[in-house]
Amino acid sequence: MRLISVERDGYRVAAKAVTRTNLQDNPKVEAIVRDIIADVKERGDVALLELSRKFDAPELTTLEVSRESIENAVHEVPADLKSALDLAAANIRRFHESQKRASWIDAQPGHLSGQMIRPLNRVGVYAPGGTATYFSTVLMAALPAYVAGVPEIILTTPAMRDGTVSPAVRYAAKLAGVGRIFTVGGAQAVAALAFGTQTIPAVDKVVGPGNSYVNVAKKLLWGVVDIDMLAGPSEVCVVADEGANPIFAAMDLLTQAEHDTEAAAFLITPSETMAKAVLAEISRQLEILPRADILRKSLEENSAVVVCRNLLEAYALANVCAPEHLALMVRDPFAAMGHITNAGAILLGDYTPQTLGDYLAGPSHTLPTSGTARFTSPLHLDTFLKKTNFIYYTKDALAPLIPALETASRAEGFDAHAEAALARLNPPQKF
Repeated sequence: MRLISVERDGYRVAAKAVTRTNLQDNPKVEAIVRDIIADVKERGDVALLELSRKFDAPELTTLEVSRESIENAVHEVPADLKSALDLAAANIRRFHESQKRASWIDAQPGHLSGQMIRPLNRVGVYAPGGTATYFSTVLMAALPAYVAGVPEIILTTPAMRDGTVSPAVRYAAKLAGVGRIFTVGGAQAVAALAFGTQTIPAVDKVVGPGNSYVNVAKKLLWGVVDIDMLAGPSEVCVVADEGANPIFAAMDLLTQAEHDTEAAAFLITPSETMAKAVLAEISRQLEILPRADILRKSLEENSAVVVCRNLLEAYALANVCAPEHLALMVRDPFAAMGHITNAGAILLGDYTPQTLGDYLAGPSHTLPTSGTARFTSPLHLDTFLKKTNFIYYTKDALAPLIPALETASRAEGFDAHAEAALARLNPPQKF
């Protein structure tokens, strides 16, 4: 990992080192995705089967997982994993229940206004596959939709080589209220969800993380369908003071860096002693962790350790980073949280590991990445709600507002607006 000192290298160098740019345009990927989208739009299921056989399961014969297979997953998942998924589902459900809001009305004499808050009709959840089984993503993306009241939730995920979907993913889908599962991955899954095919229904919104092809598909198809966010590779920033546990700090950096070679991990600390201790522990862990090759590449190419001058500077750099996960391993993490404006999720103290946020705590782990936490929120209940404004005025309540309405309309050059307001004072006698 690069070791940067603000004292030696300057604040600008440190800020650049913790700034992510993984959502930049990739013309080569975009060209491939455009072709896939066009193919799926034109040929539907035929294109999906060809692409799924090419990339995922060579002998795949059907795109949909049977209802029987979903129901039977409860008997196929090991008991300890089933208990963990049950606990995670309960916590995720409880966290999102607290976010519920009702439609509201502001009623005044002669007029009222308000909002109707209603769930989307149909949502598509994308769960990655490939080298790992992301049952946690199913829970974290689908359960908030279920709590929001979305009537129909469908899941797309790449099939395993044998054409099946893992029991854990199927069981998680059942827990999360998913009605149908389709064995489709990649950009083609996003296209299918956006346009619909002979088998897969079109949805109102696509949520869930994916690789660069999935992200580009979501970007290109936004407007045809809504999306949650453009989520890049995983990332973590740890702010640690001189009293933090360097073993915990090192392990939390490694938890996100092991996702893939594009992941990133940042340590920001005012203590050079802490920085060296964390680096030493990372070196020790790399000798024993199974995904060491992935870790080494993500740490060498995308990550950094920054030694700053004080904690206030550490918090400022953390806000520049705007990380997906921010761990505050400092003496008073609750006071420190008051200095943080940009982060997807904040984990407070030594005993709130990244692992807890990824699996069991309750808040969704679908979080903004690549600095987008400056303006984007995590996946939450409102992700699956739409709001419709409504307004009502009586004639007597409208009358005193007509002059202002006429003035504003004519000032913008919209005479029909002005006449429509004036007509309410003297309605036409004939229709």
